[in-house]
Amino acid sequence: MPNAITVIRLACIPLFLVLLFGRDDRVAAAWLLAGLGASDWIDGYIARRWNQESEIGKLLDPTADRLMFLVAITAMIIDESVAVWFAVAVLAREGLVAVAALVLGALGARRIDVTWWGKTATFGLMFAFPLFLVGHADVTGADLWVALGWAIGIPSLVISYYAAAEYVPLARTALVEGRAARSGV
Repeated sequence: MPNAITVIRLACIPLFLVLLFGRDDRVAAAWLLAGLGASDWIDGYIARRWNQESEIGKLLDPTADRLMFLVAITAMIIDESVAVWFAVAVLAREGLVAVAALVLGALGARRIDVTWWGKTATFGLMFAFPLFLVGHADVTGADLWVALGWAIGIPSLVISYYAAAEYVPLARTALVEGRAARSGV
């Protein structure tokens, strides 16, 4: 079930683009993006609660998160509904983590589980971006939506960089343990 939710999340990414650019409906795109962010938490909860965690799910879920961030944030930069500096800061962190994971995997490290801080940052960012979208729509109280986006987005961005730094010692341990397991030590 959790993996099915993740696959549905991935399948909804093109729908987000259709809503934003094809229908020019920032509010609907924001609701979809918020729903995709909420479903990220839901699939993790289901996996843990009903003991449905899987190795493929542990790989697929963060991949879906990063792909969703990449597509949604790039689209929002094009749409001019998010500050470029903020979007670039989020994408740079996501890119750094993705490249580090690939390099560590190639070097033989065991997989690193997502930390509480990493989950917290992702959760906050997944709601900040929809708030920015609504704040740039033709809605009542648009400035309030943007202010809420900043109120959630800035702390979440800071936490995301803290979480990235937190992964450095975890990566060292994962590399040592992964290599030891492969060599039979």
